[in-house]
Amino acid sequence: MYELIQAGDNTFYIDCPAKIGIYRTSSAEAILIDSGNDKDAAKKVLKHFEQQGWTLTAVINTHSHADHIGGNHLLQQRTGCRVYGPALEGCTVKYPLLEPALLYGGYPFRELRNKFLMAQPTENYLAVDEQGMAHGKRVLPEEMEIIKLPGHAMDMIGVKTPDDIWFMGDCVSSTNVLSKYHVGYIYDVAEYLQTLNRVEHMKAKLFIPSHTAPVESMETLVRLNRDKVMEIRDVILSICGEPKTFEQILAYLFRHYDLVMDFNQHVLVGSTVRSYLSWMKDEGLLAAVIAEYQLVWMTV
Repeated sequence: MYELIQAGDNTFYIDCPAKIGIYRTSSAEAILIDSGNDKDAAKKVLKHFEQQGWTLTAVINTHSHADHIGGNHLLQQRTGCRVYGPALEGCTVKYPLLEPALLYGGYPFRELRNKFLMAQPTENYLAVDEQGMAHGKRVLPEEMEIIKLPGHAMDMIGVKTPDDIWFMGDCVSSTNVLSKYHVGYIYDVAEYLQTLNRVEHMKAKLFIPSHTAPVESMETLVRLNRDKVMEIRDVILSICGEPKTFEQILAYLFRHYDLVMDFNQHVLVGSTVRSYLSWMKDEGLLAAVIAEYQLVWMTV
């Protein structure tokens, strides 16, 4: 765990629960793509940089979930590096309380204000666009590319290094995660499916999703993730012939997939289920009505 692996001439990654990308911009300097889940991950990053004789100059965050930005704070303290990322994701990167608040739908109680859902705040964050520009100035290395990958998060991006290697954030889940947890976090299901369509036939030397092994083609992972979305849609449809509340639907999915419910899983899966319900209503598959002071869902 946390081994440094070379993937291209100047492209590396640290193999950890949320993979950390590295692009060496010169013999003495390098930038990160995501920073791991906490200060301990950041310390391991800095140890690798010290061993290689590199100076950290910047971090690019693919999105604002805590396991991708948790190392920002310590890295900035130790190195003074800048942090770049998508504009909308910057709101949560700078104000991390927004993450558990969004998931919970209100001010999160104490048990939800944890490092799994809420990183330390990042300062000196600059929004970068798809041309690698911030405030009208090119801030990323030449030939480094950005692509929008919304769905899992509001404004997630993928980053390609000049070695033709893409760091794909969380646009797909691994086979193991799909078979164990089934309901992976999705903010916007329609956008998520469009992102899957966008990346399915992309060509590159290598793709590095954050939570699964690098692959030379995204096609298999895209198919598995798309099939899982449609499976969950069909499970929800199967129980909504009679009106169901959100809590009834959520409880059914936990039982159906034999999931363990704790506070974190309740808000992560619960938020995702609400996103499915919104998508299915917008697609004309479900209707929502107020009955006996409750919002209930039923098939059309």
